[in-house]
Amino acid sequence: MTDQNTPRLLDFIGAFATGGLLTLMVWFNGTLAVTGSLLFASWVPHVTGSLLAIIVLLAMRPKKAKPTAKVPWWAYLGGISGAVTVMLTSATMNSALAISGTIALGLAGQMVFSLVADKWGMMGLPQRNPTVRDMLALGLIMAGSVILIFFGGV
Repeated sequence: MTDQNTPRLLDFIGAFATGGLLTLMVWFNGTLAVTGSLLFASWVPHVTGSLLAIIVLLAMRPKKAKPTAKVPWWAYLGGISGAVTVMLTSATMNSALAISGTIALGLAGQMVFSLVADKWGMMGLPQRNPTVRDMLALGLIMAGSVILIFFGGV
């Protein structure tokens, strides 16, 4: 019997596939920003995703859920931050930073936010203080990002 916390091969494959799709998305959005504008590059994936979600929902016809609690106001901010993220990654994609620096900055930002969320128990997560291993991983990601951004084009 395997331990619940041991990583499985499928987990690694899923993580690499997701990273590959993210890289392709940033590349496509950067191309859209060149041919159109940053706003256009943000609208295309959001409209496409919304249409696909509507089609899937219509095809699956899920049962209507009865609301048990009122949704907090901040839950609606994800769309705004997503649109701004797409616009910023599209802008940096077409600069000297290119796709590598853009992905590195995104990874660094995710790591910082995850440590903050753990520290203060945000979004219902259990509170957990960052370990030395967490801080070492963050330091390596930040160092790699700095090297990519400032010395990658040399």
